[in-house]
Amino acid sequence: LQFKVLKTMKIGIFGGSFNPIHFGHLRLAEWIVRSGFVDAVWLMVSPQNPLKQQSGLMPESLRYELASLACQQVEGVEACNFEFHLERPNFTWRTLESLRKAYPQHEFSLIIGEDNWLIFEKWARYEEILATTELLVYPRGTEVQEGPTHLSSIAKRIQIMRGAPLFPFSSTEVRERLNRGEGVSDMIPEVVVKRLCEWKQEGL
Repeated sequence: LQFKVLKTMKIGIFGGSFNPIHFGHLRLAEWIVRSGFVDAVWLMVSPQNPLKQQSGLMPESLRYELASLACQQVEGVEACNFEFHLERPNFTWRTLESLRKAYPQHEFSLIIGEDNWLIFEKWARYEEILATTELLVYPRGTEVQEGPTHLSSIAKRIQIMRGAPLFPFSSTEVRERLNRGEGVSDMIPEVVVKRLCEWKQEGL
């Protein structure tokens, strides 16, 4: 992965399987940049999530390709395959540690959903993450929960991003529609639809 790095930046790391990427991911990332929380968002495509089953997961190279295509028209948002080159299974603490070594001129924030913040103590080396990295937490519902307050006291900084756009649908719904042969142009960019159709044809 090579980014054209011209200055010191505050970068938000938004991790996920992006299986596939959809408008919810893109609109949230764009909103975070436009709202001034960070200078840029890197959509960190994960090759393997230690907390998730891997069945139904599209090839990582395809998921990264689709995310890259989707980001072409979104200013300040880029797809990132940095984790592809790390030891597996990978964990967020290692990603953040490796990013700081690779890009020492930057400051990194971690973007997570409210649901993950509520179970943050289950994350590997969560205390290390809290001590070194700002957390940007986006809502999963209309009522934003504050999360475990006892963790807030040991955290570098936590921002609950009230007003962030909610995901209107999920990657699972996109895949289910595709499997049924239904249209998904309202859920994912047209360029992603086209590439997915090509990929399906390649697999026949």
